[in-house]
This record gives sequence, structure tokens and C-alpha cells, in this order.
Amino acid sequence: MANNFIEEIIEKDLESGKVKSVQTRFPPEPNGYLHIGHAKSLCINFGIKAKYNGKCFLRFDDTNPVKEDLEYVNSIKEDIKWLGFNWDDVVFASDYFEKMYDAAVTLIKKGKAFVCDYTADQIRETRGTEIKPGTESPWRNRSIEENLDLFTRMRNGEFADGERILRAKIDMASANINMRDPVIYRIVHATHHNTGDRWCIYPMYDFAHPIEDAVEGTTHSICSLEFEDHRPLYDWVINECGFANKPQQIEFAKLFIKNTIVSKRFLKRLVAEGQVMSWDDPRMPTLCGMRRRGYPPEAIRDFCDRVGVAKANSEIEQAYLEACVRENLNLNANRVMAVLRPLKVELTNYDENEKVLIENNPNAETVTQRELIFGKNLFIDKNDFSLDPPPKYYRLKKDGYVRLKGAYIIHCDEVVLDEHGEPSLLRCSVVNNSKSGDDQSGLKVKGVIQWVNAETCLPAEMRQFESLLLDATDTEDFMERLNPKSLTILNGYVEESLNGCKTGERFQFLREGYYCVDRDTTAERIVFNQTVGLKDNFNK
Repeated sequence: MANNFIEEIIEKDLESGKVKSVQTRFPPEPNGYLHIGHAKSLCINFGIKAKYNGKCFLRFDDTNPVKEDLEYVNSIKEDIKWLGFNWDDVVFASDYFEKMYDAAVTLIKKGKAFVCDYTADQIRETRGTEIKPGTESPWRNRSIEENLDLFTRMRNGEFADGERILRAKIDMASANINMRDPVIYRIVHATHHNTGDRWCIYPMYDFAHPIEDAVEGTTHSICSLEFEDHRPLYDWVINECGFANKPQQIEFAKLFIKNTIVSKRFLKRLVAEGQVMSWDDPRMPTLCGMRRRGYPPEAIRDFCDRVGVAKANSEIEQAYLEACVRENLNLNANRVMAVLRPLKVELTNYDENEKVLIENNPNAETVTQRELIFGKNLFIDKNDFSLDPPPKYYRLKKDGYVRLKGAYIIHCDEVVLDEHGEPSLLRCSVVNNSKSGDDQSGLKVKGVIQWVNAETCLPAEMRQFESLLLDATDTEDFMERLNPKSLTILNGYVEESLNGCKTGERFQFLREGYYCVDRDTTAERIVFNQTVGLKDNFNK
């Protein structure tokens, strides 16, 4: 049963016999890394493949050698696999350059294309407006023989970049500006990542895209909403070039998230100017950045599914995505103890090294436990102690009690201050018979805080993140909206059970949030990225 308007179209086509089987494609241009917006397209195209037992090709629309690179090809493949999808074939637009050239020659022979000497600026100046028709090129009526000769010479490299172009001959008075003799080939003398220097003319996307779909056997070409006005040109190319397979283009609304810019130009600028660590910086909206931050791929797919497929653009709160991530991690991440802002605690009446049991994940199908060493010297978090506590303060204070998670109730007997008047050491005493799970002390203590053993804990760097961009202002330059507090680094400690943890492993730091082991981890310290906080601000 159809879940959205795209599936309704597909099911009607199957029922009517218009198509026997379904084939889609995911067609990124390899000029950058995939981002969260691409995730929606991936989920739609590969979701259709799965639902209707069809096919989905991964196609690289590599028609611009100046901006494309194998680095992006490889990263795109990696991201798609990580997200959980498998393609039926990998193809490149450049695989069809000869077929596209032949299609252009066909148009010239039919009197449907001509070589034009206009510059890009002149094209814009003569295109017209929504209420004013365009002006025909003075070269529009060149003979077929002259056009064939010039186009052959374009291919042979006789002209400089921008000196000549090939345009479709359609209608300069069309209400749809895209149909006003659009450019379909331009000259670019640059080495291509796949074809080397074999070509110096390259098809425009609006010409290449429908040909690729037709040649591959695509039945439904799923595009984002900005291509709706391009659909008449898509159909014109397929019909005029004489392709038997006639794919149907269907447009859907893009995924927009508040304060998240996915423009490749902007993202490249962030990397180039050193505003972020790399394309996989955890603050970036790239899929590799989300992977490094610790977002589970299942949560991203769940988010895209919940957002749904619409015909009108809208903006989604970042909190919605975080809610999906949190929901997944709440079920799957082990709980561990970490101290992000260490404060030393000395237990004056305790000299043992005692094993205590802590549960790993209370939400797991089978709840397991791990052993930790509880000793005389500990670290707690500075935020869990106050010299001047407010009313109903249930953490530790001078002459106050608190329970240490999985261990004992302790009493704060003495506070040692540093030269700035801040606590540097707490001397505390363990309450007898107060061990967790076997408490016979008779004390009722509301506060429970995390701790780590100062002798066995592991040094760690915790990277915390806020939105990369501040709320929108009147400025059009996104760089002026960069959040100077988007990254905060804390140096603390984690419990000894995390010794040997692997890059990408996710944990819930008790009372702190969800964290993921970063690839910057060394033998001297573990580096963690904050994935998402514990508090859910999204109003479901």
C-alpha cells in the first residue's frame, strides 16, 4: 500500500502495465561530500527499490571536470554503504559521453540544435524574463552543415573555453524560461577524473540527465522540487533524441533543517578556511560528519521516514533529528561513568580497593553488569558540588550527603580551596553499611552522582557541540553567522572499563549525554564527541 504520492504514482504505473518493474537511481555530482539532504533522497530511491523489489543505480553525474574529483566519488560510496543501502550498479555520466554526443548530432541534423557564439553573459541578457520573451540568437538559423562542422571542431579542441556553445532550438518566447534555447554543450579544457583528456566539450546537466535515465532503463526519475520547471526540457530531450525508454520525472520537497546550510559552496569554504576540522567535522551536516559524531545510521533513516515525502518545502527543527538519535541510543548505548570537570575526593575512612557492580544498559534485552574498582581516591564532577547550594539541592555540599552510583553514601567533612577560592579537594567519609544494593545505613539520600577511581580512570577529551550557525539575520553571508561557541573542549576522565574502546563506539555518559569515540584517540587519551544530550527538547 502506498505511503506517499510518489508511491501512489508508481503503483498506478504497475497496475496499468505502464511499467513491468521499477528502477530508480541516486545521481549525486561528485563535487563534495553527501549531507543530510542527500539522506532523504537516498531513503526515497532505495526505499522504492526495496518496497517494489526493483533496482536502484548509483550514478555519478560527472559532467563538470573542473569541480569533480575521485575523493568525492569514494566518499559518496562509503557514506551510502554506511547508511545501509546497496546499489545494483555503479555508473557514471561520463560513461555515456559518446551517446550524448551522438544525441546532440541527432538534434543538429533535425534542425533542433545550433552552435552559438554568445558568451554566458550574453545568454543571460537575451534570455528575457517571466513577462518578457527572449531574443533569438543571430546564429540560430545556421545551416545544418555549418552546425555539424562547428560542433565537430568544438569536439576536436579548435576553440577556447566559452568561445562557442551548442544550444537546443526550442522557443525563445516560451513561458518556461528553461525552454528558451537552453545551452546543452559547452567547451571546457580540463582533465576529467574518469575520461582524462579525451573530451574538451561537456554536456549540461539538463541535457545529460534525461539521456542517462533513458539509457539505463530508469522508470521513475525522482528529483527535488527545484527541477519541476525543468521537467518539460527533460521530456523534450528524451522525445527529440528518439529514446524508446521514457522515464517519468517526479519531484519532491527537499529536506531543510533550521540553522543548517547544506550548500556545497559554503561547506567547501568552511573546510578551506579552517573554520572546521574537515569534511567530517562533527558539526558539519555531512553524513561523514554525523557518522563521526556518533549518529546511528538507523536513526537518520528513521528521521527521514518520519519527516515523510511532501510536495512543498518546509523547515524541520534540529531537535527532531536529535530526538530520533536519542531514541536509538537510549536502547542501544551502554551506560558508563565519566567526569568532565574533575574534582578530587579523598575518602578519609576508606582504604580498600573494592569491586562494585554497575549495570551496562537497563534497556537491553538482557541486562548485564560490569565490575569497577572503588577506592580511596576518586574524582567527581565540579558541577556536583556547591559551596553555596540553592534550596532543594540534592548533590554534594559541605556537611552534606550524596550517593556515589553503584557504591556508597559519602559525607563531605572538609573542603580545601585553591588560591582562587575554588574547591580543589573534598575530604569525605564513607557511611558504614551504605553500599548500593545492600544499604542498611538507614539514611535516605536523594542525590546520586557519577564518579571515577582516580587511580584507575583514563584521561579523556570531551568535545561538546552547539549549532555551527547562529539564528538567521539580515546578512546574506553565512560566514557572519558562525557560532563562536560551536565547539567546547573539556578534559576529564572516564572509568577504566573503556580501556581499549574502538573508534565509533557509542556510550551514554551517565547524567551527561551520549558520546562517541573519535578517531583522534591516542594511547595517552581517549577523545569523545558529544553525539546528543540526554534532555529531549522536541515536542512530539
